[in-house]
Amino acid sequence: MIEIPLISEFLNYLSFERHFSPHTAKCYAADLRQFCGYLAGERSREASGAGPTPPGYAGEYDAARSTGTAVAVSTDMKQKLIGMDTEQIRRYLAHLGKMDYSKSTIARKLATLRSFYKFCLRRGYVQSNPLASIRTPKQEKRLPKFLGMEQINTLLQTPDGTTLLGARDRAMLEVMYSTGIRVSELVDLNITDVDSLGQSLRVRGKGRKERVAPIGPTALTAINKYMDKRKADPRSTNFNQEALFVNKHGQRLSTRSVRRKLDKYLAQAGMDPTISPHTLRHTFATHMLENGADLRSVQELLGHQSISTTQVYTHVTTRRLKAAYDEAHPRA
Repeated sequence: MIEIPLISEFLNYLSFERHFSPHTAKCYAADLRQFCGYLAGERSREASGAGPTPPGYAGEYDAARSTGTAVAVSTDMKQKLIGMDTEQIRRYLAHLGKMDYSKSTIARKLATLRSFYKFCLRRGYVQSNPLASIRTPKQEKRLPKFLGMEQINTLLQTPDGTTLLGARDRAMLEVMYSTGIRVSELVDLNITDVDSLGQSLRVRGKGRKERVAPIGPTALTAINKYMDKRKADPRSTNFNQEALFVNKHGQRLSTRSVRRKLDKYLAQAGMDPTISPHTLRHTFATHMLENGADLRSVQELLGHQSISTTQVYTHVTTRRLKAAYDEAHPRA
């Protein structure tokens, strides 16, 4: 892939100054590559008079590899990015719409461009932001999926706690439900982050912001059982001695591995396969609110920067209360 220094500078800014996670930076990079591919294809269409957008970074970028003109093409793309205007952005959004992207996906790609051009404006690469007058498409309100008490209890009891990996998986599920932490925060936990006496976890969230999350005794017991089995394993001296949750080779677990493990237990329990690790976070927040926690406390527990992000859960609990009212009130 042809490297665009301006985009590389932006991605380094996200990683080293804004402390975005590698996954988030990767998504931004993919969105910007797609945008550059569209711009290159648009130029190709203008030159030829018609024709579909070539794949990848578009035909001229593929040709650049073989002709040795990658630097010239990279410089040309930088100029196209810097010279962007609002009408070109609108054409790109229309192009995404024709490709049947969902409103949420288009909104995310638009957010990437907003961040990129804000960066360019701060660094003096552009005189004005071409997205200043463009509104984000109105999103369809989707209530977060969550599990009922019977469902969550079934899931938590599914892993075989008598084996090392089963004990690890039970501890992971218990921690996610007990604390509501993100799966990225779960795999980033270190052994020293667990405070059994204070019944809390030190969690490193988005933007490297740390918070202390309370954790219940059931989850702590599951962690201790897992650690006992881990220490008893003859291979334990070769395990990562920092990471709390490790794979069968003793290395820190990845978020993808957690998803695979959850899929396995959902299948064993005969539960909805679309349930994700994030569903456990939604379940934690919903159960907290249903049992009397105030919204501000749940916001802090989830590590949300804005309370508006947490407010989506009030729609869930309101819906449940309305259903209970309709079922119980004589004149409902």
